[in-house]
Amino acid sequence: MAISGYFAGAAMIAALSFAPATNAKVVDQSDAGFAVAHTAQVAATPADVWKMLRMPQSWWSKDHSWSGDAANFWLDQQAGGCFCEKLPDTGSGVGSVQHARILFSKPNQMLRLSGAFGPLQGEALTGTLTIQIKETPTGSALRFDYVVGGYMRFKVADIAPAVDKVIGEQLLGLANALGGALPPTRDEKAAGEGTEKPKAETPPAKEEPGLGAAVADLVGEEPKAAPDERP
Repeated sequence: MAISGYFAGAAMIAALSFAPATNAKVVDQSDAGFAVAHTAQVAATPADVWKMLRMPQSWWSKDHSWSGDAANFWLDQQAGGCFCEKLPDTGSGVGSVQHARILFSKPNQMLRLSGAFGPLQGEALTGTLTIQIKETPTGSALRFDYVVGGYMRFKVADIAPAVDKVIGEQLLGLANALGGALPPTRDEKAAGEGTEKPKAETPPAKEEPGLGAAVADLVGEEPKAAPDERP
């Protein structure tokens, strides 16, 4: 499958469809690889999210399949299990594709897979997709982190944004399968636009914690050096 068919076309679709309801970013890139991150929140319990993750045929896009039919996906959620796809018999027998292998499975909290998706599979790459779930007052906060490293014949500057869009499309598919992604809060919109929040003379009305607060502790920051202690 050509890179233009698997990544580039989907990138345009994802850019138009998921942007208002999710947050995305190429968080790092170098000659050695890149990392992308996507977040969203849904009005579904962590248990419902976990159940849906077991059914990639219901949320992983058929446009990112080798058979062209999402019904051919399956996923075994235990460590060592396969996120795989059946290739129907076209006269030479039934085939199959391994998209990724399960590395870590903690029900209702985290699923980690190892796999280089699409055309990246043909390169000497390691790809790690970590899916995190956190309960919120309105449902669940979701985070997809995909880290890719190794040798590839693509230019990182070209492939990283395309992969970013594709991973975002899968998160959107998962959110839609769970009833749709919740819209970003006022604070999230302000952060996305790079604007400062207006100062209020009176205390603002209490709001439910937004996505930023819900997923802030999912990925820890590097610890800051403690100040020198004086004797």
